[in-house]
Amino acid sequence: MTVITNIEDLRRLARRRVPRMFYDYADSGSWTESTYRANESDFGKILLRQRVAVDLSNRSTASTMVGVPCAMPVALAPTGLTGMQHADGEILAARAAEKFGVPFTLSTMSICSIEDIAAHTKAPFWFQLYVMRDRGFVERLIDRAKAAGCGALVLTLDLQILGQRHKDLKNGLSAPPRLTLANLMNMATKPRWCLGMLGTQRRQFGNIVGHVGGVDDMGSLSQWTAQQFDPQLNWGDVEWIKRRWGGKLILKGIQDVEDAKLAADSGADALIVSNHGGRQLDGAQSSIGALPAIVDAVGSRIEVHMDGGIRSGQDVLKALALGARGTYIGRAFLYGLGALGEAGVTKALELIQRELDLTMAFCGHTKIAQIGAQTLLPPRG
Repeated sequence: MTVITNIEDLRRLARRRVPRMFYDYADSGSWTESTYRANESDFGKILLRQRVAVDLSNRSTASTMVGVPCAMPVALAPTGLTGMQHADGEILAARAAEKFGVPFTLSTMSICSIEDIAAHTKAPFWFQLYVMRDRGFVERLIDRAKAAGCGALVLTLDLQILGQRHKDLKNGLSAPPRLTLANLMNMATKPRWCLGMLGTQRRQFGNIVGHVGGVDDMGSLSQWTAQQFDPQLNWGDVEWIKRRWGGKLILKGIQDVEDAKLAADSGADALIVSNHGGRQLDGAQSSIGALPAIVDAVGSRIEVHMDGGIRSGQDVLKALALGARGTYIGRAFLYGLGALGEAGVTKALELIQRELDLTMAFCGHTKIAQIGAQTLLPPRG
């Protein structure tokens, strides 16, 4: 039996258990994948400052994100097609997050619907919104999130158009998967996944199918989504959505200082420094690389979070030391989900929290609030 000690162990197990098109969807970037790789590798360039002979008793990783108490400043990021990594994947991930005490964010492009998550959890979850050309549908999504008691709306700003994702195109990504010979042969090697999918009716985009006129099968859904992402999304739309929502608003996809200033001016509660996991503009700066300048520019006006490349609790600590008030994991929890279902998501969270706790200790800290620039060594020349 495999002893799982880090996120990489979960990734390897997920790769064996999840059909290729869905594993590739989670574990890939756009074009050459240079930004996808930089998101992870740039953390390795940041050096920690080790301290000794400090009283390390009574340590705690507890914190808050937009005023929400959490077991550690880590939320589960919104990830599309989560329910294709494992049957009922969004429900399982939301339950694991709730039990652990961290926020779960449901994607617009989820397999399980807003109502599914609300029916299977008690803690308020967050909802991520894509802006579609069909503004009536957007309004209904916001209203459904309100009705479900969602605690925050996460508005994604960096997907007006879709990045060039070679693996998805080559695999013919769809939900449910098309029953081609290649797909059938690959799925035949994933019996656990197949059995799980046979036991659920949730195999399409639950927030869309049945909620939009004329969208009731795979063909019409693919056509609709291709037509619906809105290239005209602008800051006026952000203002409209803020008014319609009326609750906590988080803006996701900020990489530039000027955009960060506009986000702070918008009255949002937080922004997420993010390049969509390296899945949009290849050749863009890594999230951790973009973080310090944005914190310097607007960190006193708006809560700054970040995602992209986090694979350990050490990565979380480095982001906090550079000024982030919260972080998000996407691939790390998807690996756990694909590997072991709900237990795998819990395992991913446990690994990251333990690594965060130990690294805090080695750096001489006992509380999240103590982490800052002094936690790091000066960059090497």
